[in-house]
Amino acid sequence: MSTTGVVLLGVIAGATLVMAIIQVGLIVFAGRLARKVDQLSTRLEQDIRPFIANATEVAGNAARATSLAVLQMERADELIAGLSQRVEDTARVIQGTLLAPAREGRALLAAIGATIGALREERQGRPQGPGVEDEDPLFIG
Repeated sequence: MSTTGVVLLGVIAGATLVMAIIQVGLIVFAGRLARKVDQLSTRLEQDIRPFIANATEVAGNAARATSLAVLQMERADELIAGLSQRVEDTARVIQGTLLAPAREGRALLAAIGATIGALREERQGRPQGPGVEDEDPLFIG
């Protein structure tokens, strides 16, 4: 073999050794990086777990508060509907109690007015008809 061949063979061997060292370094670096990422994800998971638990609890409380609010609104709606019905019933009773006597009073006043009108007509003079005779006009009584 010639010197040039041995030198080139040595260069190839050296390059292969350098590549092997670089590859081993990359594997070690990748292993350390994977361990760090695993530790970071574990720590992040541990740190976030209480927040997730709190968020779940808050969501549960919000759902419970919402259901209670809906229930209270339904109760208020029933109360208002019942109150409205009672007001309408009371108004109907009041109208019946006050308007019926008022109508009767009005009819009574109309009857009294008709009676007074009839008495006035009779006082003012009786209608002279063929069957009506006057008493003695000279009689003072």
